[in-house]
Amino acid sequence: MNGLLILIPIALGLGLAGLGAFMWSLRNGQFEDPDGAAMRILIDDEDRPGD
Repeated sequence: MNGLLILIPIALGLGLAGLGAFMWSLRNGQFEDPDGAAMRILIDDEDRPGD
């Protein structure tokens, strides 16, 4: 029982920290261009000019 009194607040704190990090990443534009990485993987290195 004493373990739960310690573990529940720790779990809630970690959950709130994760939620805070997710909200921070939303506000800072981390998810602005989800299609860009998907398209960049298709570009061949040989096709780029200047190489």
